[in-house]
Amino acid sequence: MAQVEQRTAPPLTINRLHPALGAEVLGVSFADPLDAPTRDAIQAAWMEHLVLVFRDQDVSDAQHVSFTRGFGELEIHHQKIIKSTATPEIFKVGNVDEDGKLIPPANETVKQLTSARRWHTDSSFREIPSMGSLLHGIEIARSGGETLFTNMYAVYDALPDGLKKQVDGRRARHNFEHLRVLTGLPPVSEEERAARPPIWQPMVRRHPVTGRKSLFISVIYNDEVEGMSAGESERLIGELADFADQEQFVYRHIWRPHDVVMWDNRCTMHRVTPWDANERRVMHRTTIAGDGPVIAA
Repeated sequence: MAQVEQRTAPPLTINRLHPALGAEVLGVSFADPLDAPTRDAIQAAWMEHLVLVFRDQDVSDAQHVSFTRGFGELEIHHQKIIKSTATPEIFKVGNVDEDGKLIPPANETVKQLTSARRWHTDSSFREIPSMGSLLHGIEIARSGGETLFTNMYAVYDALPDGLKKQVDGRRARHNFEHLRVLTGLPPVSEEERAARPPIWQPMVRRHPVTGRKSLFISVIYNDEVEGMSAGESERLIGELADFADQEQFVYRHIWRPHDVVMWDNRCTMHRVTPWDANERRVMHRTTIAGDGPVIAA
């Protein structure tokens, strides 16, 4: 009788980076095919730490995409100004065009990307928001340009009773066009508006894997809260974002060249700190599509 090969998880080293979330994972190369034991070990670490950091991943976009596919289908962004023409699964985050030239700060693409300085979660404007994202730091800013992540499980658990009462059982609207309002850009085209109409989502969600509750807001997309005026909605979202910004909930990632950071959009928010607009910053992101509607908690 033929023997069945027994495969075990690889000897990964996992170093916690912050008490609330974030861990460095050593022993993984994005240049190698992702086998099942490695994938399962990463998945377990991801569910525990929410944000994973992989160092020294000097890989191509194709290798970045291939590694991401091990965790699900990939999103293709609906805007031509954002997605790579060579590899459409790549979402371009930065101020350098595909010819390697610095994009002026007044350019529409760069101005839109400044919205990421506010707390948000990727693709919350989709009916089925994304599962996770993997961001490759190809050229990093020398000062600023750090990425902050906040643990929305812990934020929800710590909310004062008054705020919890305002979000429990309530929905917020996620509108892609709102980020253009925040950055002073013209409205989206009718075609884009039809492709990405506003979506209402529960403000408290349950994670499909861990079963835990978390607060679900996305400041750059939230323009309304159910049962509230525009002013009341803005104040509530702002108060919740300020609460989530406390150090006890936040891991600050200081980029090194060729870091790849992987985060769970179902239980975190993130934002980037400003950097010198005349300094190059090239970041390529893949986005794992969601595998089902948001589960209201």
